[in-house]
Amino acid sequence: MEILSKSAEETGKAAESFILKLTPKEISATIVGLYGNLGSGKTTFVQSAAKTLGVSENVLSPTFLIFRRYALDNPYFESLIHVDAYRLVFEEEIRKLGWKELISNPKNLVFVEWPENIPRAMPEHIKIFFSIPENEEDKNGDINQNIRKIVF
Repeated sequence: MEILSKSAEETGKAAESFILKLTPKEISATIVGLYGNLGSGKTTFVQSAAKTLGVSENVLSPTFLIFRRYALDNPYFESLIHVDAYRLVFEEEIRKLGWKELISNPKNLVFVEWPENIPRAMPEHIKIFFSIPENEEDKNGDINQNIRKIVF
């Protein structure tokens, strides 16, 4: 499925729809890899997914912390874990942070930005691709800088 989002609100609606249709894995964490360049909407998507799941605190990009954990009051998931692998050079770096424990718990929903930086550490996962289409015009024929393409 492909969505052209024209705003953060539309990206939020896409995230909400994704969460409402998500089927948790039974024997390990449900992992979602978010692929795309800087500014393509990955963090906005996670923020909206977290809000849909009832997270009331501000969801920030964990670029310098590598990951942030948010407690959930949800029948399927106890924690939303937001990982930003942008700064990781070696996959061993994420393993030292307890990666195996995070991904083995079926009560964890794990969103990973920049999973391409840790390909051998990434188990089977849902892939979502974000991009900024070039020269996408709005209804007035003007170039719209806010459009993001999201491919599930």
